Amino acid sequence: MGRDVLLEMKGIVKNFPGVRALRGVDFTVAKGEVHALMGENGAGKSTLIKALTGIYQKDEGTIRFDGKEINPRTAVEAQREGISTIYQELNLVPFQTVYENMYLGREPRNAFGGVDRKKMITETKVILNDLGIHVDVTVPLQKYGTAVQQMVAIGRAISVNAKLVIMDEPTSSLDTKEVQVLFDVIRKLKARGIAVIFISHRLDEIFEICERVTILKDGALSGEVGIEEIDQLKLISYMIGGEAKKLERTKAGYKLQDAPEIARMEKIEQGLRLNGIGIDIKKGEVLGLAGLLGSGRTELAKVLFGATQPDKGDILWMDEKVHFKTPKDSIKKGIGFCTEDRKVEGIIPHLSVKENMTIAMLPQISKYGVVSKKKQSEIVDEYIKRLKIKTPSPNQAIRNLSGGNQQKVLLARWLCMNPKLVIMDEPTRGIDVGAKGEIEALIQELAGNGISVLMISSEMAELERNCDRVVVMREGRSLGQLYGEEINQDAIMAMIAAAAGELEKEGGFNE
Repeated sequence: MGRDVLLEMKGIVKNFPGVRALRGVDFTVAKGEVHALMGENGAGKSTLIKALTGIYQKDEGTIRFDGKEINPRTAVEAQREGISTIYQELNLVPFQTVYENMYLGREPRNAFGGVDRKKMITETKVILNDLGIHVDVTVPLQKYGTAVQQMVAIGRAISVNAKLVIMDEPTSSLDTKEVQVLFDVIRKLKARGIAVIFISHRLDEIFEICERVTILKDGALSGEVGIEEIDQLKLISYMIGGEAKKLERTKAGYKLQDAPEIARMEKIEQGLRLNGIGIDIKKGEVLGLAGLLGSGRTELAKVLFGATQPDKGDILWMDEKVHFKTPKDSIKKGIGFCTEDRKVEGIIPHLSVKENMTIAMLPQISKYGVVSKKKQSEIVDEYIKRLKIKTPSPNQAIRNLSGGNQQKVLLARWLCMNPKLVIMDEPTRGIDVGAKGEIEALIQELAGNGISVLMISSEMAELERNCDRVVVMREGRSLGQLYGEEINQDAIMAMIAAAAGELEKEGGFNE
């Protein structure tokens, strides 16, 4: 194939209890190559990298690096082989100096056994100067912005004679100018023969800096191609299965033009994530938010719920301007939120099904601080039966339930509050096909009862089946809307792909 192979992972399998995270993945990177690793959340990117760097131990498969088979058991072992990783959350010590961070854990010693600070300062300057970074290395790292901290992490990686540098979402906190500085550094690494695995959700960056791309989907290899052989539309189809057969919609047409509006968000801005986007939600509507990872869907939903605060923009609830300082404020208005990460942000694992389900409504079923056990049990029994939650007892710890039943408990948490709007972020992620069908049926039931649903999903077919209207997002902006029968995977993908380059036009996609 004409490539001087540095890394070859073949047939990599990784299992967790009840989950096959990697399904025989092959992954090859050449020397001096900038290689993108792509895939939506849950595709297996992080698991593959952790198997390579010794954080996870693979169950099957082989790893060959620089001509020999390796099997690192720790990140330190991987680093000794010449594999360095720079994570999105930088592993640095802000209050220590730049040079101390450069040599953290491997400080050189002088003839008297003390730390050779002079050598550390001199070599740090050389390393950073070679990368085009000219800063005072004797001041605390926290004095500098994210871009410089990123370069220090890269400098540290190559200072241990790295042959392969893995960059996980390296541009997520950088502005446009800083991204170009980073890309200049990546090109310098390439010129030295150092390979880079570049993990990012920003398609424009992939096409600018990478030579090849490997795409994972559902723990399996979806494709590997040269960047010049593919366009954005085809790349998206690899990531989300865009060639899949069109599924029948459960709701035909768009019949809610005249329905009253319950919520509106206008010109919402938040850091680099949201860039003047606006949406409206009608009564009894299932409104979908479509877009690739990093498009700002979850960030927008969290602003509406009061979990985070916007820098600019307005929120109207029932035609009244509101300011939700905390989720408590939005819950009082009738908004519920089923989070994307139910294990971390949703369920309280050691509490029972009963306690998880009723935790948000305890003030309503309490008097003088004492919870009415009778009311609590009546509500829990009603929703276990109504949502067909499979549990031996309401007192069963929720961590022992399946993913689908945990999701039903979270949905019941909000339904028992008689909500007007339920935000559902990736409502069927990590649950089996049968439970997916039940959750989707519940979404339709909510809408039929006049409850609005804001639905975020990375599965285009799921949006197609369930939504009355879909707002397509990219980089915190709205690209447009699809209604009723217009909603399909091809239309959503085409809208995302067509936006390439257009985002440079000021206000081009703001609502």
